[in-house]
Amino acid sequence: MSNNTIKRELATLQSMTPKQLRHRYRELFGDEARSGNRLWLLRRCAWRVQALAEGDMMGRAQRVRERALAMANDADVRVIPPRTPVPEPDKPRRVTPTDLKPDDRLPMAHTVLIREFKDRRYEVTVLPSGFEYNGEIYQSLSAVAYDITGSHWNGYHFFKNSLLNAMRLQEVA
Repeated sequence: MSNNTIKRELATLQSMTPKQLRHRYRELFGDEARSGNRLWLLRRCAWRVQALAEGDMMGRAQRVRERALAMANDADVRVIPPRTPVPEPDKPRRVTPTDLKPDDRLPMAHTVLIREFKDRRYEVTVLPSGFEYNGEIYQSLSAVAYDITGSHWNGYHFFKNSLLNAMRLQEVA
C-alpha cells in the first residue's frame, strides 16, 4: 500500500460516524469493538490500517533485530580482554602495603583511630601506606568504614572525631 493510499484511508476514517467506525473496526480486526467512543475507534482503526500497510511492531522489531545483527557482523570486536582486571565496585579494596602519597588530613603513622559504632568499639591503625583493621591492610578509610558498616561511608567523615583528636594531640607534641 502506498503512502497516498494510506493517507486517503485515514482521511476517510476522519469523516466516518461512530457507527461506521464500529463497522470498519469489525472489518479490520475481525471482532466487535468494545467501545462506542469515536476518538478511540478512529485511533484504533488508523493504527490498524497503518500496521497492515507497513507491518506491525513485531515485524518492525524483527527487521531492526536483523539489521543490528548485520551491523554486528561488520563491527570490529575486541578479541583480547584488557590486561588489568577491573575491580568490583561494591567490594572494599584490600591492598598490600605500597607507597601512597601522604595525606594532610591523616595523623602520623602508627596512630590508632578509635570509633564506637552500634555499641562496639573499632580500632584502626594508620600505617605509612594504608590502614590496618582486623589484621588486614586497607587502601582507604572508606574501605574500612565499608567493612565495619556494610554500607558506603566517607572514611574521613566516619572517623572524624578520632581524626580530630589525633591531630590535636600531634600539634601539642
